[in-house]
Amino acid sequence: MQIEIRPTLVVQSRAEGRGSIDLIWLARLLKDIGRGSSLVVASKKSGISYRGAWGKLNQVEASLGMPLIVRTKGHGSILTEFGTFFIQFIDEMQANHHESGNAYQDALLKEIKKIEKSESARWKFLSSSDSIIQRAVTEVKGFDLKIAGSGESLEKLLNNEAHIAGYHVSDEKSSQAIHRRLSKSEIQIYPVMKRTQGLIVKKGNPLRIRSIDDLVDRKVRFINRQIGSGTRLLLDTLLMEEGIEPSDINGYLHEEFTHSAVANAILASKADVGVGVKNVAMENGLGFVPLKDEIFFIAMHRDMVSQSDASKLIRKIRSYSGETPGYKAVSLNRQIEGWL
Repeated sequence: MQIEIRPTLVVQSRAEGRGSIDLIWLARLLKDIGRGSSLVVASKKSGISYRGAWGKLNQVEASLGMPLIVRTKGHGSILTEFGTFFIQFIDEMQANHHESGNAYQDALLKEIKKIEKSESARWKFLSSSDSIIQRAVTEVKGFDLKIAGSGESLEKLLNNEAHIAGYHVSDEKSSQAIHRRLSKSEIQIYPVMKRTQGLIVKKGNPLRIRSIDDLVDRKVRFINRQIGSGTRLLLDTLLMEEGIEPSDINGYLHEEFTHSAVANAILASKADVGVGVKNVAMENGLGFVPLKDEIFFIAMHRDMVSQSDASKLIRKIRSYSGETPGYKAVSLNRQIEGWL
């Protein structure tokens, strides 16, 4: 789609029954006359009859009270001083408008694209960070995805601020508690994939990090996930089980919002280790120390279940997870018996 914003200048005749005349068009006609064309030739090039052009010229001259051309029998027409000024005036107006016109044009196109996107995204989807989720949403149209922690995603769903939510849990007890809470609000839950969380380290694991216990070494620079994310909850649970104080970890308060951001920080040598999914470590050529498998769920309100977009999204997530290293597709509740 191409949109071009152009300046408009018209003169409105006071005479009854007379319409407005486009002065931009008139300036082009006068330019041809100024270059030596006769009114007959100039009017033909402008797409109007000689009689029509003559009439419009007379109307504009009468409205402005100034002649634009001088007609000399046998010698054609030449521009008056005002006619020459008028052409220059139109040229300058168009030139000055070009810069501001482009700004308005860009603003218009930006708003059109924004509205098109909002209209095509019918369903608000909040989900924990995951590359497969993001990939699936680009394939299945209709979802406006916002990356958020598992906790925030579920709270937005429960408060009817989202149509669908993606969350992950790493132990059966927590999963059962979440299931009970969501079920009370008649929210449907679908397991879609299993993935492995662990410690993402530099290639070759130069610091020989083997477990959570190694994070207390002050030489090890850690990078954390944000509060409310499932990955942060997993880490805090493991620390509590091991009796490790978060304050003993160098970098515990340094947070990132996605698995990829954690990997990028390690690649840039801003940190030595962080918690994330195996696939992200593999994609970035980093080392990985597995900690725990977890289940990723899709939750939605009952009225979303009948929407074909929701079914397509779940199928796409399961399909991608079945073919991606570090993941395993989960399509039946019996595959995760004890989690629901």
